Amino acid sequence: MRRSLIVVTTILLALFASALPRQTLAAVAVDGSQTSGSNVLDPMVLVGVAVMLIVAKLGGEVLERFGQPAVLGELIGGIIIGNLALVGFHKAELLRTDEVIAALAQIGVILLLFEVGLESKLADMLEVGWSSLFVAVSGVIAPFFLGWGVSAYLLPHESRLVHVFIGSVLCATSVGITARVLKDLGKLSLRESRIILGAAVIDDVIGLLILAVIVGAVNASATGASLSLRDLGWIAAKTAAFFVSAFAIGQYAVPPIFRGAGRFESRGVLLVLSIAFCFWLSWLATRVGLAAIVGAFAAGLVLEEAHFKSFSDRGEHDLRQLLAPVTTVLVPIFFVLMGIKVDLRSFARPELLGFALALTLAAIAGKQICSLAVAERGLNRLAVGLGMIPRGEVGLIVAGIGAGLTLPNANGVNEPLIDAPTFGAVVIMVIITTVVTPPALKWSLGRQKFLRSDKELAATQEIIDEIVERTEQ
Repeated sequence: MRRSLIVVTTILLALFASALPRQTLAAVAVDGSQTSGSNVLDPMVLVGVAVMLIVAKLGGEVLERFGQPAVLGELIGGIIIGNLALVGFHKAELLRTDEVIAALAQIGVILLLFEVGLESKLADMLEVGWSSLFVAVSGVIAPFFLGWGVSAYLLPHESRLVHVFIGSVLCATSVGITARVLKDLGKLSLRESRIILGAAVIDDVIGLLILAVIVGAVNASATGASLSLRDLGWIAAKTAAFFVSAFAIGQYAVPPIFRGAGRFESRGVLLVLSIAFCFWLSWLATRVGLAAIVGAFAAGLVLEEAHFKSFSDRGEHDLRQLLAPVTTVLVPIFFVLMGIKVDLRSFARPELLGFALALTLAAIAGKQICSLAVAERGLNRLAVGLGMIPRGEVGLIVAGIGAGLTLPNANGVNEPLIDAPTFGAVVIMVIITTVVTPPALKWSLGRQKFLRSDKELAATQEIIDEIVERTEQ
């Protein structure tokens, strides 16, 4: 396995290195003629995407063999590609800033949030009731202020908006990673598991609302305007109104559209119509000042299986099955690109490693605090807290948005809200919280099993003692 991995990676890097420099390549048109037009795809982009996809799959395979989520392998593969300059290989640097690759990554993350929305149902959140709501709210508040405090203490020179944004990164919980772990353990039916997954979905909704407010504050600050409490209230109101409108559209407008499209005889209508709806709602979110991923998540959340009945009746696959091949190609590009943007040279600064460690401890402690909010008695609170730890893809998405936002510095020059060293620290936090969750959750649920067995044994022994006592009498 290792030998084949090294061989394949070496071949890919050799192909990449043998490609001509970007500036000497003439763009080739569809008819075979050469043109210097900027609208023609640069062949180097094709090479770059090919390398990113293969490295993503190789990295995912290796990490899955060690019982870890594939997303970590994609992220680590990107870190390796992005830091090849440390060993004298500089051709991969163009992947950091290429606009086509960035666009593919953005489409990938939009479809990823759409997929997460499809897996998240309001009925599931309501079914676990108050416990999930209490866990989710406390699981947002505690990490948010802990992250804000750590950033303010260790990065005192940064803007308050930077501290607030770092706090928002810690709010998220990766539904996908936690669900995968619980499924592999065969524990999805437990009450604790349903509380964890319900709270994680609510976390994402609240986190996206916070993200919308912060992005609005950053954009206002970038233009030199001051943001009042009324402005913040207006942003929050727009976000809430967007979600309410999305649910209304899903309830009243979407069903007749899908029923009508179900009469089409051509294949692929369900997938095309669903992705078009996702993109349209993502665009609508940007029009009201929200992030595109907010619209994508809302699109997945409002689409119900009942909308696809006319398609399933004629034998078409489920929407999630149809969407899987698309996300399998596009989503890894996003995670590899996030890894490429991590500059390992910045970790030569001890204070940055200290910040990454403090951020990780705040992320873990914040989710343990939320376990105290479980309303029901007799449940494994420790397992609930551990299940909420992983930030995974959601934390990376929020951090990536921060890296794309800018704020003017003291000289009036726009700089990224989340600079490269801080982004690297966030990536370390994401990796650690994702790696520790599977073994910790497995241990906690196994411990719960033994505790319950001990209680049952003790209860049985009490019954036996009582029977013996009565017999002797």
